Amino acid sequence: MPPGSHAEKRARGTHRLRDTDAVLLTMTTTRKPATDLGFLLHKHPEKAQQVTLSAGTAHVFYPEASDERCTVALLVEIDPIDLVRGGGTSLTQYVNDRPYAGGSYLAVALRAAFTTALSGRCANRPELVDERFPLEIHVPSLTARGGAEVVHKLFEPLGWQVEAKTIPLDPEFPHWGDSRYVDLRLTGTQRVVDALRQLYVLLPALDGDKHYWIGQDEADKLLRVGEGWLADHPEGDLITNRYLERRRPIVSYALARLAEAGDVPAETEALVTELPDRPEPLAVQRHGSVLAALRAAGARRVLDLGCGGGALLRVLQKEPSFTEIVGVDVSASALDIAGKRLKDKSRITLRQSALTYADPSLAGYDAAVLMEVIEHVDEERLPALEHAVFGVAAPRTVLVTTPNAEYNRHFEFLEEGRFRHADHRFEWTREQFRSWAEGVASRHGYDVQQLPVGQESQESGPPTQMAVFTSRKEAVA
Repeated sequence: MPPGSHAEKRARGTHRLRDTDAVLLTMTTTRKPATDLGFLLHKHPEKAQQVTLSAGTAHVFYPEASDERCTVALLVEIDPIDLVRGGGTSLTQYVNDRPYAGGSYLAVALRAAFTTALSGRCANRPELVDERFPLEIHVPSLTARGGAEVVHKLFEPLGWQVEAKTIPLDPEFPHWGDSRYVDLRLTGTQRVVDALRQLYVLLPALDGDKHYWIGQDEADKLLRVGEGWLADHPEGDLITNRYLERRRPIVSYALARLAEAGDVPAETEALVTELPDRPEPLAVQRHGSVLAALRAAGARRVLDLGCGGGALLRVLQKEPSFTEIVGVDVSASALDIAGKRLKDKSRITLRQSALTYADPSLAGYDAAVLMEVIEHVDEERLPALEHAVFGVAAPRTVLVTTPNAEYNRHFEFLEEGRFRHADHRFEWTREQFRSWAEGVASRHGYDVQQLPVGQESQESGPPTQMAVFTSRKEAVA
């Protein structure tokens, strides 16, 4: 090949990666005892383990494991010929960088090696799942289309300190410039499950060229793993488009489902409104309905129960009549995002708590909002949520919104029998919701009114249904 040609530059760039590391990712913690990391990852520090992949092998081992410091390494060996011969891949040539640089295949290896950890389960030490660990993550060679700038844009809003060093095409020829690869180092305090899920989504988004076919199942996977952080990420539109390789029908489906989740980044709303029969994003209509109901109730001190990344909190803080606003969520990472996105926190307090646990300190507020929350709770745990909200906190007004399952037929890309969001435990018809709401009201001394949210269908009703509970005790007083 001619010296200095594009082909030679590419070959030298790949050779440069070959001379450094194979596909490698390490995660280190100094939280004592640091070997607790092994419980969360379901991998014993004293054992080297391997997982067979479609075109290679993932090795998991611990270069260091003590009470003070523990590092787990994921080393991925890929056969580029097997990768192409495996079928269903977008690669059209045998010479590629996947055996030497992290990208979509590293994300596949993460899922294969740490399936239990990605699901948020830890049978032996379940209390560790929600604990935040000081972490350092290192990927020596990572594909990053757009360079270090894009890496910073994707990871920093999630609370990571980012060091991304661009790898040159060849240090012997500096005038050739930089490659699209970076040496990435992340430091921060996160739940391990959140760190893994963020990597699982953002590594392919940085790569921008997956090695397998993209369909609706991939969008559902994105929604499931991005639960609690993707919808409110300032680059959520970019991440969704790049993760799904800008396949417009699938991207539109994913963005519509993110809108259903309630937290829609401002830059995403314009795209969502282009969908058929969506003059205004449903999330915006939902916020407006909740705000109107709170105003009608004369509420001044408001609880946002299950506040997530703070989309509703940002709406509530613009209403001067609300003198105190408390956002409550079980996810520490979601609360971190909410805190970063709130410009003025003078009237807002954020608290980490599960909504199924009774908390007497939440009593005495004028109103509580559970916006798109109950469907994320296992049905057998709804009595515990009911007791915590209506029996212990017992605000004067309670607003509950939830999807109307009868309306799902109007979503073009939602297969029959599937829920709007991968994390939903159930979705109720109007009659099921009415039955639950009336039962709750009867048991706790409330009156309840059921209201539609969004454009109604004559046959299916509204896309979202809202119950407004008003305490009878207050009315008597």
